[in-house]
Amino acid sequence: MSRLLFLVLLSTATSSGAQQWSHYGADAAATRYAPHDQIHAGNVENLEVAWIFRTDNFGPEPEIKGETTPIFIDGVLYATAGLTRSTVAIDAGSGELLWMYRLGEGERGAKAPRRFSGRGVAYWNDGDKDRRIYFVTIGYQLVALDASEGHPIGAFGVDGVVDLMRDVAGGVDPVGAIGSSSPPVIVGDVVIVGPAFHPGFRPPSQANSRGDVSGYDVRTGRRLWTFRTIPAPGEYGHETWEDGSWEYTGNAGVWAPFSADRERGYVYLPVEAPTSDFYGGHRPGDNLFSSSLVCLDARTGERVWHYQLTHHDIWDWDVPTAPILMDLVVGGRRIPAVVQLTKQSFAFVFDRVTGEPVWPIEERAVPGSDVPGERTAPTQPIPTKPPPFDRQGVSVDDLIDFTPELRAQAVEIVSSFRLGPLYQPPSLAEAPDGTRGTLMLPGAAGGAAWEAGAFDPETSILYVSSSTSPTLLSLVADPERSELRYIAGEMRVSGPRGLPLVKPPYGRITAIDLSTGEHRWMQPNGDTPAWIRDHPSLEGVDVGRTGSPSRAGILVTKTLVLAGEGWGGGRGLYAYEKRTGEVLARIELPGVQTGVPMSYLHEGRQYVVVSVGDPATKTPAQLVALALSRSD
Repeated sequence: MSRLLFLVLLSTATSSGAQQWSHYGADAAATRYAPHDQIHAGNVENLEVAWIFRTDNFGPEPEIKGETTPIFIDGVLYATAGLTRSTVAIDAGSGELLWMYRLGEGERGAKAPRRFSGRGVAYWNDGDKDRRIYFVTIGYQLVALDASEGHPIGAFGVDGVVDLMRDVAGGVDPVGAIGSSSPPVIVGDVVIVGPAFHPGFRPPSQANSRGDVSGYDVRTGRRLWTFRTIPAPGEYGHETWEDGSWEYTGNAGVWAPFSADRERGYVYLPVEAPTSDFYGGHRPGDNLFSSSLVCLDARTGERVWHYQLTHHDIWDWDVPTAPILMDLVVGGRRIPAVVQLTKQSFAFVFDRVTGEPVWPIEERAVPGSDVPGERTAPTQPIPTKPPPFDRQGVSVDDLIDFTPELRAQAVEIVSSFRLGPLYQPPSLAEAPDGTRGTLMLPGAAGGAAWEAGAFDPETSILYVSSSTSPTLLSLVADPERSELRYIAGEMRVSGPRGLPLVKPPYGRITAIDLSTGEHRWMQPNGDTPAWIRDHPSLEGVDVGRTGSPSRAGILVTKTLVLAGEGWGGGRGLYAYEKRTGEVLARIELPGVQTGVPMSYLHEGRQYVVVSVGDPATKTPAQLVALALSRSD
């Protein structure tokens, strides 16, 4: 394979008195908290664009949806950019490009399942002069770069590159089957990497590459350990893969960002669903460690504890976001905690050392499946606290009711589908009872997804974004497309006259007090979209503030909650009062928020940086830095 290296060294930068944003989620705990107060309720409306970093030319064509969140180290931002997933260093005060690195991967990159710029990079230093940036390429290779100049670290792997595909297990060619979408995480001297795959709605086979997680020596790139998310014979959880299904089943990767307790040396894995997303007749059993939160010893890769959040997942309710670590006081007891947000709209809260739930989690009976060959789990885990942060299940009471006519049309639309509570299983598109599939809420994309939430360590409040949009789970047999007995059929269902099928809000931000497990407030995410507000069927109808059917990326600072509407929403960045959820300001962005915002203090000035783009106007992905004017 030929490798192309593009290296531009323009200058170096330093920052006096800077507080770092050193990880994708601000810190190893993934709190997304910035302890800055220069921007506050009294002046946030005065935010203006300080600089824009454009990514139009970082690839063969412009990327529109850039999901990167930069890290900030000593006056420099480091991020990924463009459809070739270049790594860039940017002056934090001016937006000037300092250096750029790209690994040309030819056909391997072109076939990759996650062909986008990625969500960012990781940083490591030895406390002296060795400062490095690590990222995973589109073609699933781990690269170590010198942070100052952007050149590969020659002693790491082969000329700075470790080929991660050499360690992939499973019965298929990993080229074109496996990749990465999130940054690695570094704990001590170990770089930990998890894989991502193609969406599993309609896989061609029940066999796939397996989503093992591996740790590599941060200096040399030598593989230190591998944790099998689908256990082999003799390993814990192997018996949950019945009928030998562990041998061929794949996926169960970790595509979402990781988090870590660096003091204890633990890393927390949000593990995805196994092959395939909506039919599991070929993999009977609970299927550990799929759709689980797993805590590993980062030095050895040994399991410390785990909790499976969905047994035998057939809803694509894999774990979508970095676990968030915090210290809580609950009932007078101090707890080192971890919170895992889920697509189901649950916040599971555990002692991060022992894995014990902070509040009871009950195994409750759920509906069974009548799909031939499918054997669903009889129960699923339901947290008693906190309450769900978005709607769960679908009934007629959930349907749109802006007018009697729209309600009647919505009832007619759903009459041919199965409705029911959370964990109502997928059903056949041509079922014996005449129904054409099952409506599921939250949908396959979540509730919560990778945009996730942010935690305020000063108040113990967790801020969570979510979306309210149902998915149709209709299974079909298609032997020309897949050797599986069933795959996903139609997944979308429209509401009356193109309006949403269910009641608003369609996106929301919820504040959860983790010292009590209770909700503090909820606000719709954004205003009412024009396609709803100006719909002819709603003339003269006050629909209120519906929010957008998208998920906000949330940043919490010492003074504010800041959140854009997210992909599918409008161009606004909103400032919320932390205690009440009151909307304090709306700042117009030059595009729709596509990444999660971050903030830093550089040379006495606080910046907020967020990825934006816009498919409606074909605005390419760009990083936008907001700050107060010099006179404020």
